[in-house]
Amino acid sequence: MTAPKILKPNTPEQIAEAVQWALSERTAFEVRGLGTKHAWGRPSDAHQVLDLSDCSGIVLYEPEELVLSTHPATPIQEIASLLAEHDQQLAFEPADYSALLGGASSGARNGGTIGGAIACNLSGPRRIKIGAARDHILGFQAVTGRGEAFKSGGRMFKNVTGFDLSKLMCGSFGTLAVFTELTFKVLPAPEDVRTVLVVVDEAAEAARAMTISLQSQNDASGAAFLPSPVAKRSAVSLISGAGKGIAALRLEGFGPSVDYRASELAKSLSEFGEVSELTRPGSLELWREIRDVSYFSGEDDRQVWRLSVPPTNGPDVVAEVLASLDGDALFDWGGGLVWLAISTCTDAGHGIVRQAAARHGGYATLVRAGADVRAYVPVFHPQAPALAALTERVKESFDPHRVLNPGRMYAGI
Repeated sequence: MTAPKILKPNTPEQIAEAVQWALSERTAFEVRGLGTKHAWGRPSDAHQVLDLSDCSGIVLYEPEELVLSTHPATPIQEIASLLAEHDQQLAFEPADYSALLGGASSGARNGGTIGGAIACNLSGPRRIKIGAARDHILGFQAVTGRGEAFKSGGRMFKNVTGFDLSKLMCGSFGTLAVFTELTFKVLPAPEDVRTVLVVVDEAAEAARAMTISLQSQNDASGAAFLPSPVAKRSAVSLISGAGKGIAALRLEGFGPSVDYRASELAKSLSEFGEVSELTRPGSLELWREIRDVSYFSGEDDRQVWRLSVPPTNGPDVVAEVLASLDGDALFDWGGGLVWLAISTCTDAGHGIVRQAAARHGGYATLVRAGADVRAYVPVFHPQAPALAALTERVKESFDPHRVLNPGRMYAGI
């Protein structure tokens, strides 16, 4: 098999020229940044690689205006370091799945690029409070699969007029256009972070505790449940040494406010089990683990699913799946986001997982499995006919000749 041709542009003009070349040659690109998400999605049908790793760097940063513009391949770690100098952050907490997707062979941690995070709509535990990645984009510039440059939005919310294409591009996995510049809002980093921990073994009880917490006035910015098999993998000793499941509620803000809210939350949750508290260092480590799903990384080579379900239905979905498949679960977003690691099987148990998710009003995405499995098992939840037809029309509008990441999300488009 002939090795794929790699084109490595470093300007928006060169990206447009590369796409126009692909059109003239009737070929297609796998679009990559640092390659950390290469194994997420269907194996691409592309024969060439569009390497964007040189399209990196900060274009504009105005700390007083809470606005940042970057090129797409700018590493998230570089952005985070710059923002930290001004006590600011990417509030949507883009996850680092490099270890999760690398499986047993994963090497050094690599947080990926901002373009990849936006293309995959990666949103961390704080999503329950501040929204998804797509809610933080102010504007972008990109090149379509037709080789045409375009832009949407601006550097302020009042400039976002017409169709909100940012929402469309987020989660499109690079199948519609290639980002050349991204502008998004940043937010002040919290002065203090605390996590209230409740020892509770039953997922249903943990879901109830998280629901009570999120409905209270204590303004939790994270709510997760680590069942005992998952909790023991934590690097935080208070978690791994509990010997039981742990419900974790994160509180952020000014020090006195966090102190008061942590105290009030602990009182309201005492009925569920033993309550303890993590201070800032332990909290930061715990929520990094939850964000990156690190419990299923390293030498854990099981297949991994990501389920979006109504929060109170999460325990029932997991119980239904694990009645037929061997595995472990992690609950985030108050129970609305469920990560499942199951023992490897030829079809990734997709019938069982998807039927359970659908029966409870949710959907499932296969995040980690071998390329052979991802080639024939639908990676993304199968769409209803009307939605599939709409997806086809959108792809036709932006990339009619299937130049950009063909087949990455759905076969044939």
